[in-house]
Amino acid sequence: MLYVFLIMNLITFTVFGLDKWKATQHKRRISEFSLLILTFFGGTVGAILAMMIFRHKVSKKSFLWKFGIIILIQIFLVLFLNLKY
Repeated sequence: MLYVFLIMNLITFTVFGLDKWKATQHKRRISEFSLLILTFFGGTVGAILAMMIFRHKVSKKSFLWKFGIIILIQIFLVLFLNLKY
């Protein structure tokens, strides 16, 4: 399971970096929905690192709100699953 999260975070980090590169090159971008889906399905740490390192999506309030909601959902799910099992 740990390997799955490591791979997912590496993929998410790479996709965020690729989107930042595409933004600087004025090329077709990766959708915010795709970035958020990768984050939701386990790429939170990779997304946070990419946002800090590449300074990507850090000033876009609407994205940060959605990102924050995803983190809250993940925290809720982890707590719920820990209480259930």
